[in-house]
Amino acid sequence: MTPARPRSPAPAQDDGARPLVEAAEATLLRSLVDPEHAMRAADAVLAAARRTGDREAEAVALRALALAARELGDLDSAERHLRAAVAVPGAPRERVAQARLSLVTVRTELGHPLQALRLAALAWAYLSPLDRAKLDTQRAVALAHLGRHQEAVASSDRALATLVHAPGTIDDRRFLAGGLLNRGLVRCCRGEWDAAMRDLTACLEISQHTGLRHLARLSAANLPFLAVRRGDVAGAFRYYREAEDTLFGYPERLATMRADFAGALLAAHLPGEARAMLDLAVPDLEACGARVALAEARLKLAQVELLTGDPHRALRVGERAVEELSGQERTEWLPLAREVVLRSRLALGPVTPELVAGLVACADELEDGFAQLAGAAALRLTAAEAALAVDDHPAASAQLARLTRHAAVDEPRGEIFPDGRLAREWQVPAPVRQHALALEAALREDVPGAFLAVLAGLAEVGEGVESFDDPSLRAHAARAGERLAAFGLSLAVRDGWPGEVFAWAERWRAVTAPAHAGPVADPERVRAELGAGALVEFVVDGESLLAVLIAGERVLLRWLGAMRAVEEAVVRLRYALRRHGEEGGRDEHGRDGRGGEECGRPGGGAGLDAAALEVERLLFRPLAAELGGGPLVVVPVGALHTLPWGALPFLRGRPVSVAASAAGWMRARARHALRGDRAPRVVAAAGPALTHARAEIAHVLSCHRDAREVPGRTGPVLEALAGADVLHLAAHGVFHARSPLVSSITLEDGPLMAYDLLPLARAPELVVLSACNSGMSRAPVEGAPLGLPGTFLAQGSSCVIAGMVPVRDEAARAVMGAFHELVAAGQPPDAALAAAATRTGVHEFACFGAGGRPLY
Repeated sequence: MTPARPRSPAPAQDDGARPLVEAAEATLLRSLVDPEHAMRAADAVLAAARRTGDREAEAVALRALALAARELGDLDSAERHLRAAVAVPGAPRERVAQARLSLVTVRTELGHPLQALRLAALAWAYLSPLDRAKLDTQRAVALAHLGRHQEAVASSDRALATLVHAPGTIDDRRFLAGGLLNRGLVRCCRGEWDAAMRDLTACLEISQHTGLRHLARLSAANLPFLAVRRGDVAGAFRYYREAEDTLFGYPERLATMRADFAGALLAAHLPGEARAMLDLAVPDLEACGARVALAEARLKLAQVELLTGDPHRALRVGERAVEELSGQERTEWLPLAREVVLRSRLALGPVTPELVAGLVACADELEDGFAQLAGAAALRLTAAEAALAVDDHPAASAQLARLTRHAAVDEPRGEIFPDGRLAREWQVPAPVRQHALALEAALREDVPGAFLAVLAGLAEVGEGVESFDDPSLRAHAARAGERLAAFGLSLAVRDGWPGEVFAWAERWRAVTAPAHAGPVADPERVRAELGAGALVEFVVDGESLLAVLIAGERVLLRWLGAMRAVEEAVVRLRYALRRHGEEGGRDEHGRDGRGGEECGRPGGGAGLDAAALEVERLLFRPLAAELGGGPLVVVPVGALHTLPWGALPFLRGRPVSVAASAAGWMRARARHALRGDRAPRVVAAAGPALTHARAEIAHVLSCHRDAREVPGRTGPVLEALAGADVLHLAAHGVFHARSPLVSSITLEDGPLMAYDLLPLARAPELVVLSACNSGMSRAPVEGAPLGLPGTFLAQGSSCVIAGMVPVRDEAARAVMGAFHELVAAGQPPDAALAAAATRTGVHEFACFGAGGRPLY
C-alpha cells in the first residue's frame, strides 16, 4: 500500500504573494525551451521572493535556475541551486520533494547514481501521483547507469502509463518524451532495436509538436547510436553530422552523444572511429562535470587505446576509470575497467604469476555478472596463455578446461560447476572454445588435432558471427576469430610448409577483413592468374616478418627480419619522400626543380634513395633471385600498408598491384569481365584550392572518348558513381590513421567521407584519387586496409590509384596526365602507373586492387 502523501500547510500569503509563485512556475516551464531567458527571469523572481519572504516562490525559482543551468550543461550550478531549494526554510514539502526529483538526474549525471536513488526514496512520499511518475523517469536513468536495465525498463513503463494520461502541460509532455527517450536507450542496451526505434521516434514527434526543441535535438542525437547498433554504419555517421549541428552550444549533451556513439562504434568493431569520437567527448565531459558519462567514456577510451595499440595510455586511462567507477559505486562496470588494466599490463609485460592470478579473478568477476559472459570467456583464454608464458601448466590447463568441458558432450542447459558458476557450452563463444581446444591439442603435441580445432572454430565464425543480434557479441566473436586464425597461422609457420603458411595467411585475412575476403585462394589458380608475374604475401609471426612468394612453379617461404626494423625503415622512407617533394618540387612537366634527383641535400634525392634502398634491402633482397621481371602483386601487413611501393628502386618501372589478400586480388580481377567489351564510361571532377585541378581534369577528359565532367560536390560525385566505369577525382585528401572511415576527399561543398561510400550499390571499375594521402590506410588488427582505397575496393572497384604521401599539384597533374594517356592507349592501370612514374619522376602514387587488366 502506498502511504498517504503528507501535506504541509501553505504559508500565509498576501494578495501579492501568489503571483510570485505563478511567475516562478512560468520560469520553470521557460527553462525547458529558452534556458538563458529563463535564468534571467528566475533570478528576478528569486530576488523578489526573498524580499517578500515567499518561501514557496523561492524554492520554485531556485529549481527553475537549476533546470536552466542543467540545460546549458552547468551541472555543478544545477546541483547548487537544487540543494538551496531543498534547504529553503518553511518551503512546502511538495516543493522540496520536487527539487529532490530534479536532483535525482543531476546527481546521476555527476556520478552518483546510488545517491540519486536514495534521493528518489526521500522524495516519493511527498509527491503527487503525476510527480511520482515523473520521478520514475529519473529513477530509470540512475538504474540504467548502474546496469540494472530490467528495473530501468519497469520504472519507465510505470511512469509512461501515468504520463500518457497527464493533463498535457509542457512539463508533462517533457517528462513523457523524456521517459520514452530513456526507455528507448535502455532497450538499445538490451538489443531491442525495433522497440527502441519506436520509443525514440515517439519522443521526437512529441518534442517537435510541443516545441521542446532541445529534447527533440536530444532524441535525434541518439539516432547515431541506434543506427550503429542496428548495423547501419553509414546512416549512423549521417545522423552524427546532423546531431553535431543540432547540439551546437550544448557541450555536455554533445559530448554525451559522442561518447554514446563511440560505444556503439566500439561494439561494431570500429575502434579507430570510436577513438575519434572519444577524443572530442572526454575533455568536454570533464569540463561540464558530467561524471557518470565521463567515467563510462574513459572506460571506452581505455578499451580503444588497447585495441589500437597503445597499452601505455590504455593503462593510464583504465586506472583512472577504475578509480572513478569505484567512487560512484558502480560495481557492474568495475570488472570491465579492471580487464582493460590487466590486459594493458599484459601487453606491456613482463608476465608474472600475480598477473595471471589477476586475469583469472577478473574473468570470474565478469562471469559472475552474467552480462559479460563472452568477455569472461575471452579473458579466461588470455589467462591460460599467460599461465603458459610463465610455465604454469596446471593453471593453464584449469582455465582451458573451464572453456572446453562441454565441447564434446550434449548436456542439459543449466548444469553448474561445483563452485556454483554456470558452465554451459553455449555461453562460450565458438572461436574461444575452439582456440582452447587447439591449445590443449598443441600442448599434447597433437598438431593435426590443433589445426582441426582451429578450422572448426573458423567455420563457426564464418557461419555464425552475423547471426548475433547484439553487435557487442558480434565484436567479441570477430576478435576471438582473429586470434584463433592467428594461432593457426603461427602453427603453420612453426611447421614451415610454404603452401600451408600461404593458406593460413589467407584464412587469417579473411577473418580480419571479411569485406575483402573470398574463398581461400588455391596457389595453382593464383599461379595461373599471375602468368609471368609474381605475388608476395607478407606475414607477421611474433616480432618477425616473413614472406610467401608465388612465382612460376614455386611457392617459397622466406624469413625477412625483425618487424620493428621494417616499421622504422618505412617511416624514414615516407619522411624522405615528403622532404623530397616539399624542398625541390617539380616543374609543370614533372621534372625535379633542383636539376635532378641526386641533389645531395638533406632530405632530398640522396636521402630518399638511401631510405628507399634500406626498405628494399629488408623486403626484397631475400626474394630478388626468384621474383623475375614481370608484374608484381604485393599483399602488405601492418606498417607496409603505408609504404609508397613505387619509390623502391627495385620496383621502379615494374607494374605493382597492392592487394588486401590473394583471394581479394583474384576477386577484383574477375570484376573486369562484368563490363564486357563496352568502352568504359569515364567521369571526372575537381575539388577546390588546387592550382592545376581544372587543367588536369581537362586533360583526363581529352584522353577518353565520351568522358564527362561532373560538379565537384558530394551529391553529384556520389550520383556519378552509380554509372561510371572510371572515376577521376582531382582534390585534396585527408587520411586519419586511427579512424580510417573518417578519411575524406575535399570537395566544393565539404568532405566526401570514406563512410559515405558504404551504402553504394556499385563502384567504378577504376577509381583515380589524385590527392595527397588518399591511398594511406591502416590495418585493423594488422589485417586488410581501410581508408578510401580499401572502402572503394570493398564496395566493388577492381582498381584504385591513390597517393601515399603529399604530392605537389603540378606533380600530380603531370603523372595523372601521363597515366590516362597510357590507359587510353591500352595499357593496364598498373603498367600505366609504373610507366607514368618513370616518365615524370613522381613515385608517390600506388595501384591498389587488381590493376593488371587493360580497360580498352
